[in-house]
Amino acid sequence: MIFASIVFGSVSLRARRAALCAMLLCGVAVCGNPAAVRAGEGEANSLGRAIDRFDLPDYHGKTRRLSDFGDSKLVAVVFLGTECPLARLYAPRVQQLATEYAQQGVAFLIVDANTQDALTEMAAFARQNSLTVPFLHDAQQRVADQLGAVRNPLVFLLDQDRVVRYQGRIDDQYGLGASSGYARPQVKRRDLAVAMDELLAGKPVSQPFNTVTGCRIGRKPVGEKRGDITYSKNVAPLLQKRCVACHRPGEIGPFALLDYEEVVGWAEMIREVVDQEGMPPWSASAKFGHFANDARLSAAEKQTIAVWIEGGCPEGDPKDLPPPRTFADGWQIDKPDQVIRPTKAFKIPAEGIVPYQYFYIDPGWKEDRWIRAAEVRPGNRGVVHHILASIVPPGALFNPKGENALTHLTSYVPGSIPHVYGPGVAVFVPARSRIVINVHYTTNGVEQEDLTALGVVFADPSTVRKKANWELAENRRFKILPHARDQEFMAQYDFRAEQMLLSMSPHMHLRGQSFRYEAHYPDGSREILLDVPRYDFNWQLRYDLAEPKRMPAGTRLVCYGRFDNSDENVANPDPSAQVTFGWETHEEMLTGFFTSVGVKDDVTPVASEAFKTTK
Repeated sequence: MIFASIVFGSVSLRARRAALCAMLLCGVAVCGNPAAVRAGEGEANSLGRAIDRFDLPDYHGKTRRLSDFGDSKLVAVVFLGTECPLARLYAPRVQQLATEYAQQGVAFLIVDANTQDALTEMAAFARQNSLTVPFLHDAQQRVADQLGAVRNPLVFLLDQDRVVRYQGRIDDQYGLGASSGYARPQVKRRDLAVAMDELLAGKPVSQPFNTVTGCRIGRKPVGEKRGDITYSKNVAPLLQKRCVACHRPGEIGPFALLDYEEVVGWAEMIREVVDQEGMPPWSASAKFGHFANDARLSAAEKQTIAVWIEGGCPEGDPKDLPPPRTFADGWQIDKPDQVIRPTKAFKIPAEGIVPYQYFYIDPGWKEDRWIRAAEVRPGNRGVVHHILASIVPPGALFNPKGENALTHLTSYVPGSIPHVYGPGVAVFVPARSRIVINVHYTTNGVEQEDLTALGVVFADPSTVRKKANWELAENRRFKILPHARDQEFMAQYDFRAEQMLLSMSPHMHLRGQSFRYEAHYPDGSREILLDVPRYDFNWQLRYDLAEPKRMPAGTRLVCYGRFDNSDENVANPDPSAQVTFGWETHEEMLTGFFTSVGVKDDVTPVASEAFKTTK
């Protein structure tokens, strides 16, 4: 629910997203503490504050004191948490800076002030990121409170008199946005390095303060716990229903929400993203359409979370806890008749932008096939942003940047459900077709590997009555002007025969601002079918209609896409560029995917020896 995917490897990444929290620039907000600064009221500015002393244990239990670094010209105190996606990206960078500036008399200290981070987790984090910088545990937030730290990653740079001379981010490459993260293709300003260079040269810091967009520091509840809403009885069931599909070990959520201590540590972050409707991810306006997979929290669910936090996050009686939710171990569809995967795992670097990867595979289908269910599963959900699996018909050559007569089969985004068609409905696959699996990888600070797999369940041809159609309205002729917002273009698709519309999937890249589907009916009337007022490239969602929508012959499906190529778009790779259609993330697309079935057209059953031999 909170960070179900920060996508950092292509430019909105992590922008993606954006992975994930709706970030306001805020102060300290603690469960049950009405005196604490609430989100949006501003971040404490500690510039000019003298830090007399502090001492904290490192994750080995050894006490480290600020006075231990008395000979250092500067001391950089960096707040990181083990589970924040941004911290995972910046930890190696902090270590690099510490090494780079060690000979110039600069000392670095990393402080973890999250109440939910255990020493064992800190040790694993240090090992994974090859940290030699002292890594200190501020379990009671004594140093965080002294410095006024609210979020991480956050740096306080102390001069030789141990006065705060710089407070803010490490650099400007990564951050958290409206509902997820963003990543610039490269660093534009090394804020911390610039501040250190200036102080070492005897100059004042030119930009001494900038507000950090990052993960809230997890704090223990303060004050008396009150109210009838408890974690065990009310909040845990809600999280199981809405959040833990992603926020559990091995899934895309960067932290688990499976126990009380963990949830309390993230309580204010949960409140923040729920208030901003950043989580669970859902971008469709409530004004238009009804969708079977609507992920939004109800008003009652939001109220439950708010009342629980305001009441001090009471745990309640553990006997009231619901039984742990069980998830499919392996495939969510029926046991696949065939599993298709690349020949070897793909390696994802620790940082940077990974171009789209295309795996072109021959599944060995010598006979026509009908597929009634398909699921594509990432081998490593922590680095896979989305996957598209398509059919390449016989005789067609797949070109990632060219025209391709592909048939979409299925897709994956965090929290998505596989394609399972209803009785009598299936996708037709001609004999000798190939499969292309398109994977968008995102980096997470540690080198990874992934081996994605596609599972398919064949349909008995004698049972198929309707062919599932995956179509699209697409515009490849637009030109997005430099530095401009609200640039609207349209794409359209004409229904030549009557169809039943099943689902819609808008697709744009990092400059995508909004997307709307409209039906222009033959009688001249119009209807908005889906409106996405705040498009987020990090969440490539499919919107499944609660009831199929009839599209009479002659209906024109019109898709309107707006783009933001301005400097205000933090995920924008290059506001000065004129942007046209292209497959890569730094280019743009305006594509309205949709699925439908014909109203009148029935498929003639055909016996298939290929099907019989698979059973």
